[in-house]
Amino acid sequence: MGARPARLKKRAEFLAAAAARRRISTPSLVLQVRQRPEAGDDGPRLGLTVTKKVGNAVERNRVRRRLRAAAEATLGDHGCPGHDYVLIGRRGTLRRPFAAIVADLKLAMSRLGAFRREACEPIG
Repeated sequence: MGARPARLKKRAEFLAAAAARRRISTPSLVLQVRQRPEAGDDGPRLGLTVTKKVGNAVERNRVRRRLRAAAEATLGDHGCPGHDYVLIGRRGTLRRPFAAIVADLKLAMSRLGAFRREACEPIG
């Protein structure tokens, strides 16, 4: 397992990822990816969002914890350097098995060309 990814904290960073228009939906999450032009060989960064549509505060926090654990299990080894990954929680995250959430994240990353095997493809 690789190092823990840095976190996105500012609203502008989340908006930049959304503006990149690189997104894909899976049953348990929505993934937005942005390649940072200013980043050299910085590691991947992670942002998490869960809206009130998902449920009450307890359910939203549970979704956030599950997504954070899945991202830490995946991004450390397979996240591309210099990329921002924003995970948006969905209602299905609550009942979906953890292995399926990790598989959804890996599938979404590979479809967006942001899954590192040897080298990452530039996102344009």
